[in-house]
This record gives sequence, structure tokens and C-alpha cells, in this order.
Amino acid sequence: MYPYTVPQFIKMLENLSHCMEKAEKHAAAKKYDVNVLANARLAPDQFDFTKQIQSACDAAKFCCARLTGKTAPKHEDNEQSFDQLHQRIQKCVGYLKTFKPEDFQDSQKRPVTLPYMEGKTYAGEEYGISMAIPNFYFHVTTAYAILRHNGVDVGKMDYIGELKSIER
Repeated sequence: MYPYTVPQFIKMLENLSHCMEKAEKHAAAKKYDVNVLANARLAPDQFDFTKQIQSACDAAKFCCARLTGKTAPKHEDNEQSFDQLHQRIQKCVGYLKTFKPEDFQDSQKRPVTLPYMEGKTYAGEEYGISMAIPNFYFHVTTAYAILRHNGVDVGKMDYIGELKSIER
């Protein structure tokens, strides 16, 4: 499960941080406080940008922790500014970088229980592929969409990021 989680989570969180940098430049050019975007949302019943970042980070750290039997670090969810959200992403990426491929040995079969799904246990592969990874991408995509919706010049390649080609 390692190649589908750690490297991808790191890449996408770093891409998201890059999109936030573009938002900061956009806000400066338009002469508004970028932190206004921290409270922006796509729909009244959907999380705001801040909660999308927190949720993406949580999805990544909890997925890797649960698949490896480790304990994820606790974050207080008290970020209110873009600077604090960048720090949150950096902390999460730092944590993700502590994982090695061998940590995920037998993770497909590891039993995973979720605090919000009482009484149910899932195989690691089912949890990772059917819940954790899609949940992570949902929050990353929604954060991206909030920035785009608010006029920030981000595009598909900002979201996807660099692709590593093989030499021919």
C-alpha cells in the first residue's frame, strides 16, 4: 500500500501548498487579505477551506498510521491563517516522510477499526482503497476548487503536479 499512499499524499499536499502560494500572490495583486479565503466554501453545508486542509492532512496521516499500526500525531485544528495552514501541511508531510515501504508489510490484511464506525473492522486494503484514499482526494480537490472558484489562477497541472518521465 506504500506506493499508493505516502508518496502520493506527500505530492498532493505539496501541490496544494503550491496552490495556496498562488492564492497568496493573487490576493496581493488584488489587494485583499488572503486569509479571507481560509473561510471560503463552495456550498453553505460544506467545510470551509481551512477545514478542507485539516481534513486532507488528517486523512493522510490517519490512513498511514492505521495501515501500519502506528499512532498518528494529534493536531488541534486551530489554524486560522494561510501561514498556519502551510505549517499544518508541513507537519503532516514531515510525519509522512517517517514511513518506509517496509512499514506497510502486510498492511492489506491489517485489521482497521474506525472510531466513527463502531463495531466494524475492515481489511487494510479495503479501508485504504475504498475509504481513506478517496477521502483524502475529496478534501484536496475541494480545497483546490475553493481557490479556483474564488478566482485564483490554478489549473489541472497545479493540482496534478510534476510527472516523472523515464529516460529513453
